[in-house]
Amino acid sequence: MLGAMSAFKPFRIDVPQAELGDLRNRLVHTRWPDELPGVGWSYGVSRRYLVELVEHWCTGYDWREHEARLNQVPQFTTEIDDQTVHFLHLRSPEPDATPLIVTHGWPSTVYDFLDVLGPLSDPRSYGGDPADAFHVVAPSLPGFGFSGPTRQMGWGVGRIARAWAELMRRLGYDCYGAQGGDFGSIVSPELGRIDPDHVLGVHVNALANAATPTDPSELDSLPEAEREQARRNQAWWYGRSGYATQMSTRPQTLAYALNDSPAGQLAWNLEWFVDYDPTSTEQTPIDRDAILTNVTIFWLTGTAGSAARLYLEAGQEAWGQRPAPSRVPTGVACFPGDHAIRGLAELSNTITHWTRHPRGGHFASLQAPDLLVADIREFFGGLGPDR
Repeated sequence: MLGAMSAFKPFRIDVPQAELGDLRNRLVHTRWPDELPGVGWSYGVSRRYLVELVEHWCTGYDWREHEARLNQVPQFTTEIDDQTVHFLHLRSPEPDATPLIVTHGWPSTVYDFLDVLGPLSDPRSYGGDPADAFHVVAPSLPGFGFSGPTRQMGWGVGRIARAWAELMRRLGYDCYGAQGGDFGSIVSPELGRIDPDHVLGVHVNALANAATPTDPSELDSLPEAEREQARRNQAWWYGRSGYATQMSTRPQTLAYALNDSPAGQLAWNLEWFVDYDPTSTEQTPIDRDAILTNVTIFWLTGTAGSAARLYLEAGQEAWGQRPAPSRVPTGVACFPGDHAIRGLAELSNTITHWTRHPRGGHFASLQAPDLLVADIREFFGGLGPDR
């Protein structure tokens, strides 16, 4: 079932203590900028919030605890298209489980999936139906964390999707599902487009390329309520897209700062992790140790700049043009803060499942793992007994 195992190398995280000491030393000696009085988050990440989080990173956060959590899951690396690909691979105890490849986004890592791996792979142990079991494969995006840095130009959405198809082939999974959020919501549908004879269904959350039109004419086919939502989305994105503009145009310039200052890297990642307002009641807050674990992985692997390159490499494929239509059944889970519009999603996907959830947020596997797992089960269960 596992194909040519010689192609895979077992992987274990074991960070030298000296690197953790260097990280703490840099945090202690952070050179803090000034901040205008009373601006809060309106000019960017709040200095008060960041100072408190850096203090916790120094004195309260335990990397070894989270390193051990990651190491409880079988991990491997393999070379695909001249790039190291790291992945978690948790096989279900249920022999008829459905293979499922799950893809994270930015500024995430595979750590985001730790709370959903058990329920997805072993529902019997979590009070669920064993018929809903999955063999879960969770790769790190090329350039991110233990799959980084990238060594060549061109690692955009299409190339990643082709690498995922090859990974599943090597693992011996002839028929499988795909799931993803944020950038994973772009990669997973693309996997369905390039490998439709093997991808039985695609499930996404935080669908990133169905919030605004790529051409004004796309609005003509939408009902008025969705046209108005698209206009609101455009205004929202204009005020919050600075990070994406920088990474999609000049990522190397940014890389020098991110690779030299862990506090600066944390601030940069917080632009997305906090949904811009940590006091908001609309999204479930993200555990601060989860935020710090993701940032620490980028720091220890030196891949903040490499991860930023994905935005330039993806370029037009990610949001500059509407993807080609896909015939693979697609399910979309929308959580608070998501901006996907069904009419725009249907322009390039065969939507068979669309749900809105009352709690959670953009990072659903961290903010509402129970709802995300239930939605994935419902979608793939609805594909029928031959899924």
